[in-house]
Amino acid sequence: MSASRRERVGDAAATDRFVGREPERDRTSVLLLGSARLITLIGPGGIGKTRLAAETVRRFRKATDTPVFWVRLLRLPKDSDVVAVEEEVARSVVEADFSGRSAWEALVDALTRADGTGRSLQTVLVMDNCEHVLVGAGRVIAQLLEVVPGLTILATSREAVGWADENLVAIPPLTQGQALILFRQRAELTGHPVAEGEQAAIAGEICRHVHGNPLYIRLAAARLLRQPLTGILAELSGEPTDRRMRWSHGPRVGADERHRGVRDVIAWSYDLCSDKEQLLLDRMSVFAAGYDTNPEGHTASALDVGADLEAIEAVCADDDPGPGHDQDTARSSDAPDVSLSEQEVESLLERLADQSLVTVHLTPTTVRYSLPESIRLFAQQRLTEHSTDTVDEPARLAQRHRRYYRDKVAQVRLEWFGSAEQDLQLWARGARADIVTAIESSLTAGEPTLGLEIAMGLRGLHIFRRSLWEIRAWTERTLQATRTLTPQPTELHIEAMAWIAWLAVFQGRIEDAERLLEGCVAACIGDPKAGQSWRHTPETDIGLPPPVELAWGTILMHAHRDPRAVTVLGRAREKYRDLGDLRGEAWSELHEALAASFLGPAQQALEFTRRHLDHATGTEVGWAKAWAELTWAIALTRHGDPTEALAVGRTALAYQVAARDAWGANLAVRIRMWSLAQIITDSIAAGNADRARLSALATEVAHLAGGTTRELVEMGIDINGLGPVADETSNAIDVARRVLGREACTAAETQGALLRPELGEVQLLALGTLPADKLPANQSVKPDHSAPKKSVRSLWDELSGAEQQVAILAAAGWANSAIAARRGSSRKTVDAQMAAILQKLMVSSREDIIGLVPRDRIGQVWAEVASRPRRTGERPRKPRQQ
Repeated sequence: MSASRRERVGDAAATDRFVGREPERDRTSVLLLGSARLITLIGPGGIGKTRLAAETVRRFRKATDTPVFWVRLLRLPKDSDVVAVEEEVARSVVEADFSGRSAWEALVDALTRADGTGRSLQTVLVMDNCEHVLVGAGRVIAQLLEVVPGLTILATSREAVGWADENLVAIPPLTQGQALILFRQRAELTGHPVAEGEQAAIAGEICRHVHGNPLYIRLAAARLLRQPLTGILAELSGEPTDRRMRWSHGPRVGADERHRGVRDVIAWSYDLCSDKEQLLLDRMSVFAAGYDTNPEGHTASALDVGADLEAIEAVCADDDPGPGHDQDTARSSDAPDVSLSEQEVESLLERLADQSLVTVHLTPTTVRYSLPESIRLFAQQRLTEHSTDTVDEPARLAQRHRRYYRDKVAQVRLEWFGSAEQDLQLWARGARADIVTAIESSLTAGEPTLGLEIAMGLRGLHIFRRSLWEIRAWTERTLQATRTLTPQPTELHIEAMAWIAWLAVFQGRIEDAERLLEGCVAACIGDPKAGQSWRHTPETDIGLPPPVELAWGTILMHAHRDPRAVTVLGRAREKYRDLGDLRGEAWSELHEALAASFLGPAQQALEFTRRHLDHATGTEVGWAKAWAELTWAIALTRHGDPTEALAVGRTALAYQVAARDAWGANLAVRIRMWSLAQIITDSIAAGNADRARLSALATEVAHLAGGTTRELVEMGIDINGLGPVADETSNAIDVARRVLGREACTAAETQGALLRPELGEVQLLALGTLPADKLPANQSVKPDHSAPKKSVRSLWDELSGAEQQVAILAAAGWANSAIAARRGSSRKTVDAQMAAILQKLMVSSREDIIGLVPRDRIGQVWAEVASRPRRTGERPRKPRQQ
């Protein structure tokens, strides 16, 4: 092969600039520079494996001048054998050979290089698109690696090649920011650029619906020739009405045929699956759509997605679904000939994940699976094709799905008051999307009672993160739908109305709460007119069920600040106890203790909250103990020792943060505010008015007030509906204002409102663990008035940003050629940068650089030592800083 031809191979024909992929590109570059023999870029269709391979080898060749050969296996038919793959590789590598040698001999000779001493030199062979000829390609790869010592193979495939020492580099979706950059680049090509502001927000939402897949983003942007941005977004509903599968094909020239449309991309992978793999994929479409995440854009909530193996087996397998499921949901004899047993599902799932069709979501303790939205739509259409005149497959699977989650939610609710509470809470969060899907399908399929049962089972499970509106909306929708049924599920209706009334209090909708409570009482006693006197005598038991008593007591406590709430809530506790409902009993006792702590006299407050704490501690149920600690902290603040309340509240807050109970954590922070305000008040009264200390305490109160107020808005909670909570908070702010002055206190509250709820910064501040660089930008920081000192940092600061990065790599032991490949620059550029670095740092050798790296960046040096390309058997050594 001529040098001129080698320089051309592998260069991607793309008009847009390369976006993102820095971690994957850097890792691949390091592997190319090291001793890796086979590197495989894996990921779903359209994710950009070929483009990344081209960009990486371009930079690598520029830095090292290593020969690179490119083989496009896409030209081969599916399941081509070893001979066909070998011939295609030879055609791509060997330009012309008239020696009479075999193609294999010519190929080996072309890939083999050595220096004057006979030492093998590196050659890189890119084998693009291996997935459809995986067996043949794998054997050719193994043979080549065995006979060509200096050969490194960079493969792209939708699944691993399977070689023993294969290095896998998974290619994730683009981050949201990177996806938007790519969309705007492609939009400019259509002549319809995307402006900042609302247009960019719509484009970002489009990118989210196509789950950061670069090819789908390009296809979506191309739609600007036919649709405005809003029209494209409307086409991406994620429901059967979604139109992405019908988008007109992309470019006719310069693009692979399998990349002409979304359906083409997915069908290419789907057709490589076995019949059983296809059937499982089709059936998984009844689960909620999931997504894959880019580690660069990872958030804590990114793992709250996917279905676990148990759910997929129960819904998708053809075995008897087991107790709790109706026999008419069993698979019909008219269904397709292929069947799935529960025992097969796990291995089939793993195969689908290997082929980049199913996304795997791993946590330290769980594994869940999901289909990205586009693949789910494709599979839904295929599932519909399995239907017959007697069996509607999507409806059959959807019924199994919602009944599984109805039964599972009921099971979780029963077991939640026990040692497995955290595992069950994690399950509920992960299953949130499928729980919502089950509720939705119950409404469209005419089974609203089932949906209402699911909604009612969610009480206390905190799966709707920061908003009460969503759970109330689902409960009201399913409740309304069940009112047309005959017979009426009256008991369930009463329980649902009581639950909605309880939610309405926290939303500040007191009129709604009162109206719903009246409806509950009327349904229970049968005569709404005769029963109005109950309001005036809450201490009298009129035979209401415990959920209604709980709602009534909550309204009395928060809306009316009525001390008789303690009596009503105590009655709810006793009725739950008589029913053997431990969770209901504990929940009612919690509210009874809260009412006593807020509204009762000192002796009652301390007695009831201490009793509740003892009971909760004895159960060893984390959530019950943490909430009991909060009631005890309130009583201590109001009637005991506020300093002790701080310690108790901090313990409860740490649990609430770990459990991701947003309302519990917010209340814990508020209680801290109240305790700090009481300490300030007590200090002033005792004549211990240390101005600096009181100012610091008051400033923290104001910061926390601003932060917690913003949190409640996002949770959909109106503090004005929570009378005692609002009163105590207002009192604490008044105390802070008297210490700081109105203007300074308002400024501190504004700073607190800048803390980000999604990152839990308010709680971190209350716990004393918020890093200084996370405080609001206008946070007061004491300046360092010490005299400037001459230090090595002043020399380091002479370096440019690029030079600092090169210096860190050099300090970590990277050779100039490796630095050039890592940074995508030429060897000459790095040589010049190194000369400038040595001059500016006033040192004579690379080894001296480590002594001048600032201490806060030594960690970066060690990280680069660990990732430095090295020969087999070489171990990283930590650099010594002088």
